Amino acid sequence: MKHRHEYFRIRKLSRRWDRQTGKFTIDIRYKTRTEITPRTIGVAEAFGLGVDDYKEHVIYDNITIKIGPTDIVYITGESGSGKSVLLKAVEKDLGDEAINIESIKPDHDEPIIETVGRSLEEGLEILSRVGLNDAFLFVRHYNQLSDGQKYRYRIAKLIESGKQYWIMDELCASLDRDMAKIVAFNLQKQARRMSKAVIAATTHTDLFEDLAPSVHIHKGWGKRLEVKYCPNKLNSVCSVTRDLHIEEGTLEDYKQLAEFHYRNPATHPIPIKIFALKRDDGSPVGVIMYTYPPINIFGRKEALGRTLPIGEANEKIATISRVILHPKYRSVGLGERLVRETLPLVDRSYVEVMAVMAQYNPFFERAEMRKVTERTADTSILEAVKMLEDLGFKRYLLSSTQANLNHLRTLGEPELEKVREALLQVSSGYYKRLRSAHEPFVKKKEFGEWISKIPLEGLAKVISRLAVLSQKKVYLFWDKGREKFND
Repeated sequence: MKHRHEYFRIRKLSRRWDRQTGKFTIDIRYKTRTEITPRTIGVAEAFGLGVDDYKEHVIYDNITIKIGPTDIVYITGESGSGKSVLLKAVEKDLGDEAINIESIKPDHDEPIIETVGRSLEEGLEILSRVGLNDAFLFVRHYNQLSDGQKYRYRIAKLIESGKQYWIMDELCASLDRDMAKIVAFNLQKQARRMSKAVIAATTHTDLFEDLAPSVHIHKGWGKRLEVKYCPNKLNSVCSVTRDLHIEEGTLEDYKQLAEFHYRNPATHPIPIKIFALKRDDGSPVGVIMYTYPPINIFGRKEALGRTLPIGEANEKIATISRVILHPKYRSVGLGERLVRETLPLVDRSYVEVMAVMAQYNPFFERAEMRKVTERTADTSILEAVKMLEDLGFKRYLLSSTQANLNHLRTLGEPELEKVREALLQVSSGYYKRLRSAHEPFVKKKEFGEWISKIPLEGLAKVISRLAVLSQKKVYLFWDKGREKFND
């Protein structure tokens, strides 16, 4: 004889969504009945329960919640109270207009820069917006990221999707609480700047300040429910940054964070001043290094309207050579803060910076530095890069000597000769920099003989120097006198 086990039964599940008003009306109830076993009968007899009776549980009692296409919705409540039930009901009504962060299936076989955006430039821009703005991170695979970085990556995919509603259950539940607050802060910042909606549920109530929800739903046990509507305003300050302070720093502060910069941490220009962004315990989470200006740099004459002698340049100009943030503290405006608050403290009339990432993350401009000009690489350099790509090199990996060496070792002698030909066809004015030579000029014949003799390790370094020359760079400028005038 076949037995039926009917211990749970949905009595009513209904929902309505008025697209015009944004109102969701939800009614969810279910019934349960005790499973009949010798022990449950014993419990029923001891407490006077009817084992054959169904008990009704009301989760949502015909409730109405208004959610607009740009709202930030924060659903809180204890586990089992019905948060996920509400989230799933809303998501089902939204249909193709919504994307659930759990539906994102990361590609584990490619570097993350290959998996975001329709182009390299778009990928860099999106990843930078979520705090994955690091040359080393761009070339890592998803499974090589930390939990916090994986969460940021998934938010990047939400941005890329173009969907209007971002659905997130157990928001930041797996992250430490400081990281959770940083991610929540950046989530609302990106959504609000893009006019998107976030609908997120979690047992944690400590994200309210950073998420700054316009709709807060707290789900209690049974049918208890509280809904509050707040102004839908961008939160511009992350709570984690409130106790950070900037002070004049040391080389030791720089060394503690140098590993997070894509340039060689063992070398750096001679500093004029270093400033550190520190926690109350004295540990640095950010550092900015101001150094003496190079003799020549594109954009300076355009910014000043004249050419400065080297002595006057050293006296009046400082160059920003490094801005480094600990990966945990990215995407919350600290780069902008480091620049803005330290510019007046350098004791120089002018400050300049030439940066690649300024194309994708304009924090220098937000810190009130003026974008003067951009420099695109020489055509011969770009053609050399294209020839290397045709030989299997990845453009975004060219700056890595080790990655270049690994690929060179896979090539036969005919392909290696084509690599040398690509480097040799670069305009001769760049041979000195590719060779890293001290001679004032390197002739084509001399350069060709040199690259034909150097080992693969040396050839890999030359390719990495080519990568630096191929980068599009932005020159920005700050004038202390103009800053005072504007005040």
